[in-house]
Parts: sequence; structure tokens; C-alpha cells
Amino acid sequence: MSITQFKNTATLKLDESNPVAVPLGTPVAVASTTSVERDDGVETGVWECTPGRWRRQIVAQEFCHFIQGRCTFTPDDGEPLYIEAGDALMLPANSLGIWDIQETVRKTYVLIF
Repeated sequence: MSITQFKNTATLKLDESNPVAVPLGTPVAVASTTSVERDDGVETGVWECTPGRWRRQIVAQEFCHFIQGRCTFTPDDGEPLYIEAGDALMLPANSLGIWDIQETVRKTYVLIF
């Protein structure tokens, strides 16, 4: 059994910072991540993103818990989801759509490939 622990996720220093992959307009959001990829097809980590809009391209199933910020996710085939600190979300595999970050968000997440 492999246990992954992230302590103090609200203030944890994140490793990587890059512009989002498919931005939609300006400002271009910048995402920062600290993550662990395991041998069993699971990735877990802490992710933060500055304001902006982009298209979600991850096809993995994802569970996430929002620690701070405010955003909207509009799935290609559904109504907008309004998300704020304290909310949790389960995205089925192939949940494609538009992220719109209004206030820098930070979340913990688990991706299942």
C-alpha cells in the first residue's frame, strides 16, 4: 500500500507554474501544481490557478476539493457549476468543458486514469 500525504495544503509551496494548455482570451491563467503519480494509475496533488478561462482537456476521472477561490465549470453537455472554497467535485472521465476562474483557486485533487 502506498500512502500519499500533503500537509498544510492551503499554504503548501507548489513546484511547477505554467500557462494553461488551451487558454480562451486574456488574462491567460497560470496553473501551479505539486503532485505524485503512482504506479496504480492514480495521480494526486495540490493545484492552484490564477484568473482566466480555458478548455479542460483532461480525460481522466477527477475528484477535487476546493480550498480557496471561486470559479465556474461549464461542461460541454451541461449547465454551469458555480464552485467556491469548501466545495468538492467529482468529474467523470471525459468531462470536457470550460473553466472560468474568477478568483485564484487552490484545490486538492485525485486523477484516476
